[in-house]
Amino acid sequence: MAETALKENFDVIVIGAGPAGYHAAIRAAQLGLKTACIDAALGKDGKPALGGTCLRVGCIPSKALLDSSRQFWNLTHLFGEHGITATNPAIDIGTMIGRKDKIVKQFTGGIAMLFKANKVTPYYGFGQLQPGNVVTVKQHDGTTVELKGTNVVIAAGSDSIELPFAKFDGKTIVDNVGALDFTEVPKRLGVIGAGVIGLELGSVWKRLGAEVTILEALPDFLAAADAEVAKTAAREFKKQGLDIRLGAKVSKAEVKKNEVVLTYTDAKGEQTITVDKLLVSVGRRAATKGLLAEGTGVKLDQRGMIEVDEHCHTGVDGVWAVGDCVRGPMLAHKGFEEGIAVAELIAGLPGHVNLDTIPWVIYTEPEIAWVGKTEEQLKAEGIPYKAGSFPFAALGRAVAMAEPAGFVKVIAHAETDRILGMHLVGVNVSELVHEGVLAMEFSGSADDLARICHAHPTLSEAVHDAAMAVHKRAIHKAN
Repeated sequence: MAETALKENFDVIVIGAGPAGYHAAIRAAQLGLKTACIDAALGKDGKPALGGTCLRVGCIPSKALLDSSRQFWNLTHLFGEHGITATNPAIDIGTMIGRKDKIVKQFTGGIAMLFKANKVTPYYGFGQLQPGNVVTVKQHDGTTVELKGTNVVIAAGSDSIELPFAKFDGKTIVDNVGALDFTEVPKRLGVIGAGVIGLELGSVWKRLGAEVTILEALPDFLAAADAEVAKTAAREFKKQGLDIRLGAKVSKAEVKKNEVVLTYTDAKGEQTITVDKLLVSVGRRAATKGLLAEGTGVKLDQRGMIEVDEHCHTGVDGVWAVGDCVRGPMLAHKGFEEGIAVAELIAGLPGHVNLDTIPWVIYTEPEIAWVGKTEEQLKAEGIPYKAGSFPFAALGRAVAMAEPAGFVKVIAHAETDRILGMHLVGVNVSELVHEGVLAMEFSGSADDLARICHAHPTLSEAVHDAAMAVHKRAIHKAN
């Protein structure tokens, strides 16, 4: 058995170098705290790769493939409207995947450079919290080091949920990692789960020629989103050829001769379909297995998430937790803010994250984004409101771009006019949603937003006109 060596003491030890962890580590170091960050992930080349799921196999690589596939889709479906034609267009999947891998390596290497520049000490291996704020690190070479921290920030992230009847094999039945590395376009791609990952990666391979069938157990499409947004998005996805089947509960997935036979039940009874590849995207769970030794005092809830208060403190002196392994949405940018907030709290500064103004984005075509409450939530809570919307089809810039699908909706309190939510579906709404975030953070009203001059012609005018429509003042649509 390898010896455990006590390496050194730190002001802050961060377990996990994903979005929440590396932000916490860098900010702590900026504030003059002696900081270490532990991460176990390895890249395709077998070398340590910082950045967590987001940089390695999530946000960044998926956006690279979404952009590549969008370019190909536009070439084959949209460019004709502009008078642009191409003979026998083709896409080299190996080159596309290689481009994605190059981008990933650039950004994971970038985190290592930032650690060096900010004097964050990295440890590569599996970290486990022991009692007394001690962290043991089982390094990749088999040795173990022991670190002592005045403060420990747990940022362990999350893992894909695996279905008992559809175990990941990395080839035929895959999670998001496998779906980012197909060597060719599958003729038939099955997807279990019509959430963010299923829709985004399903869209990638559909644009490149796959027949994509998405099976969603819930009866409603994108139940967390505004109902009108979900309805508009579903209509556009149907036009693109995505076959989304709601109320479809999968019970079996059998691999036979490099194919997967799926058995599911819907309103019509038991049915089967056969696909060449199966992506399972039914959610993620906190990666807390094996993270806590006996006697740390840190508590997990029934879902395996670390229990924390509103300041991300675990209740154990000097132990904090942030990101996907704690309550709140599993979003990289939520982790960013929590990591920074905790570092500042440790340094004696004010730190706070407003979970009510965290924006959500789905990077499909059209994009879907929102912040704050939906109409359905406000009705259920008995909160009086007014809503105004504006379609991209009435916007000169969107039509000139041949991107007329979708709309922007602004929801405000009926009595105070304070903005309670903004819901968008359409081109580039991942950027536009931040007008709503900013307005809500400053307790802005719909009238405030309506009276702010927006450049013409821009997509942001849809936000302006939607705010005007709350009080039936929109100029470019009937109120």
